[in-house]
Amino acid sequence: MGSAETQKPHAVCVPYPSQGHVTPMMRLAKLLHSRGFHITFVNTEFNHRRLIRSKGLEYIKGLPDFQFETIPDGLPPSDSDADSDAIQYVPGLCDSTRKNCLAPFKELVLKLNSSSEVPLVTCIVSDGVMSFAIKVGEELGIPEVQFWTTSACGYMGFLYFSELIKKGIIPFKDETFKYDGTLETPINWIPGLKNIRLMDLPSFIRTTDITETMFDFMGSEARNCLNSPAIIFNTFEEFEHDVLEAIAAIFPRIYNIGPLSLLEQHVPESQFMSMSANLWKEDPKCIQWLDKWEPNSVVYVNYGSVTIMTEQHFNEFAWGLANSKHPFLWIVRPDVVMGDSEILAENFFEETKDRAFLTSWCPQDQVLAHPSIGVFLTHCGWNSTLESVCAGVPIICWPFFADQQPNCRYACTTWGIGMEINHDVKREEIEALVKEMLEGDKGKETKQKALEWKKKAVEATDIGGSSYKDFERLIKEALYVGK
Repeated sequence: MGSAETQKPHAVCVPYPSQGHVTPMMRLAKLLHSRGFHITFVNTEFNHRRLIRSKGLEYIKGLPDFQFETIPDGLPPSDSDADSDAIQYVPGLCDSTRKNCLAPFKELVLKLNSSSEVPLVTCIVSDGVMSFAIKVGEELGIPEVQFWTTSACGYMGFLYFSELIKKGIIPFKDETFKYDGTLETPINWIPGLKNIRLMDLPSFIRTTDITETMFDFMGSEARNCLNSPAIIFNTFEEFEHDVLEAIAAIFPRIYNIGPLSLLEQHVPESQFMSMSANLWKEDPKCIQWLDKWEPNSVVYVNYGSVTIMTEQHFNEFAWGLANSKHPFLWIVRPDVVMGDSEILAENFFEETKDRAFLTSWCPQDQVLAHPSIGVFLTHCGWNSTLESVCAGVPIICWPFFADQQPNCRYACTTWGIGMEINHDVKREEIEALVKEMLEGDKGKETKQKALEWKKKAVEATDIGGSSYKDFERLIKEALYVGK
């Protein structure tokens, strides 16, 4: 390796092992790579195997200065491991990463540092819920930053889990809170969060047992971020202004560098930059199918990479879409329905054959950017929310868990880009919402708002914009390059 190569800054990027976290971390890694960093991208062994199945061996060879490494996730191998596209059980995975990943990750960093093939590791960029990396950075004297890959409003919700306990609001005494109106209680004491009810806080508060893995894990990981030298958010100043201001008051070293998909456009295009890190095989045929429809006429439906639902809800969605008489592109993951039986009736396909396209995964940012897309029916995961903003597409929200509840609330109130579906979904409601969003006045309003936010997102990520400047500052101040 030449001396110029050994001088390169070297970032080790470690995402939480699920698609919604791998995607933004990959975007950030590519951005750092474009600025001269040597990158080591660390997947779990399970996801590394999925990446090979989805992208082929060529992809994971990477480039001489963009390499893939693995650590175990600490879970026992399951029968479905070898060839399955099934998602891993989230609480088990969270618990396992925090208990089992520190040692193998430290070992990997030490191995990289003793190799003459790669430059010395100069910084660690770890997912906001992989706080073991903060300890590794401290122990090895390597600058470390946390990348919180979901929304700032979600982060603030998680950060205040402990306050909810102090105030005696949770744990709930029994299950009646779910239907007795308790969740409607306004919460007006979390800094920066406006217009929020209990039901709009991250879903893990809905518990009668605060030792539950997800409640405990997300609350403590959000607090652990405050032990890191810096936190990165994939958002932009104007979009989440109040809550970002409130976070900066507690912890000043934050860098708002989103939407990353737009910031990426200022990077020299290369064959590598255009490759995504999808753990599912994408179906490119859906883009050709979209080409035959009028502008703003198609409903795009995708519940993200981990949402699962009951067969009944799935059928209500299906018939609501069918009855709306609008064309729709529906991403149906193999594991989206609990129990996973063949559930769509023959007459559904008969009814929709000329105007429906169902597939198991797609290049989402390309789909959303397609002129024929009129509305996006989404679970409100942060990547999906941001991608719809970048494309100027309004949303119909069906939040499932985690930060999707606050994202949905903000989309429907603060940002004005969406309408919410009742959790117990009914086909008549889906039909009415689709028609309203594609034909009605409310639809025109949300479309207008979505286009306004798109313009602001583009400005934030343009050269000289707030996110662009924060990215520059991040490299200098937190990753210590070019000082």
